[in-house]
Amino acid sequence: MKKLRGRLFLLFVVTVVSAILALPSFPWLFESLPDGVKRVLSHRGLSLGLDLQGGIHLVLEVEEERAVEIAVDRIRKAVDDLLKDKAIVVEGVRREGSKTIVITLQQEADGEAVRTLLDEAFPNFVSQNPVGTRLVYELRATEEDRVKTSAINQALETLRNRIDEFGVAEPLIQRLGLNQIAIQLPGVKDPQRAKDLIQETALLEFKLLEESKAALDLPPQVEKGQEDTVRKTLEGKIPEGAEILFESAVSEPDGRAYSIPYLVKKDAVLIGDVLQDARVTIGDFNEPIVSITFDSKGAREFDELTAANIGKRMAVVLDGKVYSAPVIRDRISGGRAIIEGTFTTAEANDLAVVLRAGALPAPLKTLQDLTVGPSLGQDSIEKGLRTTIIAGSLVLIFMIVYYRLSGVIANMAVFLNLICLLGALSGLNATLTLPGIAGIILTIGMGVDSNVLIFERIREELRQGRPVRLAVDSGYNKAFLTIVDSHVTTLITGLALFLFGTGPIKGFAVTLCLGIAINLFTALVGTKVVFDFMNRRKLDTLSI
Repeated sequence: MKKLRGRLFLLFVVTVVSAILALPSFPWLFESLPDGVKRVLSHRGLSLGLDLQGGIHLVLEVEEERAVEIAVDRIRKAVDDLLKDKAIVVEGVRREGSKTIVITLQQEADGEAVRTLLDEAFPNFVSQNPVGTRLVYELRATEEDRVKTSAINQALETLRNRIDEFGVAEPLIQRLGLNQIAIQLPGVKDPQRAKDLIQETALLEFKLLEESKAALDLPPQVEKGQEDTVRKTLEGKIPEGAEILFESAVSEPDGRAYSIPYLVKKDAVLIGDVLQDARVTIGDFNEPIVSITFDSKGAREFDELTAANIGKRMAVVLDGKVYSAPVIRDRISGGRAIIEGTFTTAEANDLAVVLRAGALPAPLKTLQDLTVGPSLGQDSIEKGLRTTIIAGSLVLIFMIVYYRLSGVIANMAVFLNLICLLGALSGLNATLTLPGIAGIILTIGMGVDSNVLIFERIREELRQGRPVRLAVDSGYNKAFLTIVDSHVTTLITGLALFLFGTGPIKGFAVTLCLGIAINLFTALVGTKVVFDFMNRRKLDTLSI
């Protein structure tokens, strides 16, 4: 009697807790609950995966060689600054290839001093055979590998920060192979905006405009799509160390888009890694602008930069595109600046997001781009539910026809299994996918299979003339090891799928593993409680 009460209490508690946890997954029921209960359960619930609610799936590749080039360019700039600080005059410091820095000296006598200085300041570069006034330094292989590995890890972290800022629920961001990243964003309403946000390198640079005669030869504006033509036309006239960049603009009267060319110095005087914050504010003419705040190092450098270049123009460049090119009219202290441009409020918000999250260490190449529409996702849900209902109904009807009253008890265990499974998935904030629905259907089949093993054992005992109570107890005892063995082997397979599988396979593995564990409880405890309760009446026969 005590055992029966204990099992009844356990069954009641598990059922009630599972039902409560499952409520957030049913909005029409959840909204009818008291506010206090909704606050407690608001962070729970079952999320729908990409294949059920639509969204985007991207596979991106980090351009490792470009990451090395960017890292070497920064060192090249540091070498140039160091030589200027030490008052060593050189003809030029440039990058050759992806990982080589070439220093051209004015006089060969400076070679020994420069080599000693650079060997101490930049140990990650190894000196090649110097020839006259030409010094060559190459990035060490170990440092090159470190830069590539760091680029992948930094790209992962930056993408996570951007997507968190974008506000996507249940995103999947994981590394694939050596240099690829898989991203799944379910429920995204504007796929193109999300892709632009993810793939934007967001390398912010402040560059001074070139004041040579070549700048006067630039046309005041260029038609959209003709930027490369302008670059080719002026290719021989551009001084060394300068480049042509463009700012997008829109004509006020007719809304025609065009580009404004600028001749800027290639070397940035300040880059965006010294940013602390970026926020969207409203300008003097009610237009959206991005207000940026530098950290202490950036504030000091920006103060010195503006003080030394009063009266000159400075371009604010993001990923090779000019956003504004104002004249520095006064020294700017306090570590604050603004980025103006012809962008909408949504574009300004996205710009602030990528600046806050940080720049990607290298550009990303799209290898796979799939967009799942919400209508296709809804169709998947309907087909999945229809399949579950049809398969479940056929199983339930078979159990009732073949095992009669005992079949009804087994069907009750199946319903209890589904309630507990939904509660567990909701409590864990799991994501339900189409393969996950397949796992639920398989769980229904395995739940019935466990009861079939028990019922056949009970039938054997009844044929031998045993009383109902002893036949039921013996049936459960004899089937126990077989059921546990089959469930444990399936559970091991499910765990292997979860550990080594990708997104869809993991969705199947989660529902399978939870369903297997819950099925052990409902098959061995749930139905046994019902039979024990019936045996209190000392039945002479059993409908099985």
